[in-house]
Formats: sequence, C-alpha cells, structure tokens
Amino acid sequence: MSIISKDIQKAIRLLTNDELVAIPTETVYGLAGNIFSEKAIHKIFATKKRPFFNPLIVHVASVNALKDIVAEIPEKAKLLAEAFWPGSMTLVLKKSSKIPDLITASKDTVAVRVPNHAVTLELLEKLPFPLAAPSANPFGSISPTKPLHVENYFKEQIKMVLDGGNCKNGIESTIIGFENDNPIIYRLGALAIEDIEAVVGKISIENKEENSPDAPGMLARHYAPTTKTILVTDVAGEVEKNKSKKIGILVFKDSLSNDAVTEIVLSNKGLLEEAAANLYDAMHALDHQNLEVIIAEKLPNYGLGKSMNDRLQRATFSV
Repeated sequence: MSIISKDIQKAIRLLTNDELVAIPTETVYGLAGNIFSEKAIHKIFATKKRPFFNPLIVHVASVNALKDIVAEIPEKAKLLAEAFWPGSMTLVLKKSSKIPDLITASKDTVAVRVPNHAVTLELLEKLPFPLAAPSANPFGSISPTKPLHVENYFKEQIKMVLDGGNCKNGIESTIIGFENDNPIIYRLGALAIEDIEAVVGKISIENKEENSPDAPGMLARHYAPTTKTILVTDVAGEVEKNKSKKIGILVFKDSLSNDAVTEIVLSNKGLLEEAAANLYDAMHALDHQNLEVIIAEKLPNYGLGKSMNDRLQRATFSV
C-alpha cells in the first residue's frame, strides 16, 4: 500500500503525534518533524542515519515567524529575506533560546527558511510549531524530487509522503550565514550567486567543512548514487576509456548519440533552470539501471551550473 497522500489533515495528525511526514518544497522533498519534539527529531536522525553533528533546517510559514526562532537578524539578512522568501534560500542566524540544541548540533545558530510551495505553506500555517526537514533520503544519498523517490527510500519507516508533485527547482536551497554581519554562502543551491549579489553585493563562499559544519551540505561526499560516478568535461573521451563497461551518461544539452550507452540529457534547450529541475531525477534513473559506471558532464560554471557542479563533485570521483 502506498504511503503517498494529498491529505493535509492526516499530515497534521501525524506530525502532532511526533511522527515524521515527508513534505514537498520547491527544492527537494524534506523529512519533517516537530522541532520541539525530541522524539520526532531523534526519528529524523535515525531514519536518515544522519550524524548528530550535521544541523537541520527549520521551515516556517513566513518571515514573521523568525521572532520565535532567532535572537537577532542582521540588516543584510532582512534584505535577503525580503527579496527571496518564500523561496530557495536558507539563512543561518543566531538562535533563540527556544530552539533545541539537537536541531542545531549544539551551535548558537539555527538554519531557517520559508519554502515556496503552496502545499507545505498551507501545512505550516495550520501547525502550531515549525518543522525541521532535511532532505528525505538516507544520509549521503541522492536527494528526492518526486514522492516516489521518498517512498522507495522509506516506505517501511515512515507513514506518509505528502504529495506536492515534482519539485520545481530540483536542488537544495542556497544556505547563507553571517560573520560580522557579512553574508557568506555555506551551501550553493537553487538560488544563483549572481541573484544574491544583486541584493547584498559581493559574497564569499565557505562551503566545505567535514567535522563541525555550520550548515547541511558541506561534507565532501554527499548526494551520491550507489553506482560509481565520474565527473568530466570530455564525456566522449571517458566513454571510450570505459567502453568495456555498462555505461550511463548524464549530459547537459548535447546528446552523444551513442547507442552503446544509457543517456539522459538534462536540458535539450540548454537551460540551466531546466537542468537543475531534472538533475536528481536523472541521477535516480541512472542509478537504477544496473550500470557499472555513470559519466556526468560538468555544466557551465555560472549561475545554477555552479550549484549543479557542486552537487556532482560531491557525488562523484572527479578525474
């Protein structure tokens, strides 16, 4: 029996009773629980097999909810929230004393965002508590952008996937923290750097930290298929090197037209937004083909291409 359902009232009942519900956002599906329920938060970490040193993102219905979540908001954070919420941006801010240490890996900051998805905004508005919701996948695996991806991962472990259709943006939110009130990108994501800089000026990137990450998505190995995956600029050359193997290829816009390989083109029109929306679904599809190797093409290194290259680098063995 499928655990996928559009019943928001059922989701509310489950979440109120310390259960987990996978929820849709415009980025990826999240594995959600009540931030004030220690039982629910422990379930998130256990279900995902996620280490406790990796903090969770808190999802709220509107910027007005920040007053209960954070202790202070830098001026540039206010500008960013005004420009991009609801949307694919997470802010890491000094936390309120109300926020449990379990959510934040005992740090004095909390990651928070307002998702841009009508179903989940309705859910958040009806709940008396915010939701912690990391991506609804086992830790380190490919993130889910369709309800079926989540069901395939967790159908024996959670009671419901709230069906909001396919995720429009397809990669996780961009995470921005602050040092001396200056914004810093901790995770590249579905909001392009160029758009952020148009609001707050030049921004630095500090998106790799293995031992005590300030935000999710900073570990070197993440978002990974079970099939060995290689990231290259010359796909045809890499196919030739691996021609004795069962190969899958993931390319941006130009088909290799090689009948000997399984191929997915991310965007025939060469649109980075379309490629981002299709990226994880394509990775899921290739990972279920019993291939020996997946060869992924590096994308143009600007806009969302930079974010997708970040995901592919963390998922692959670069050559």
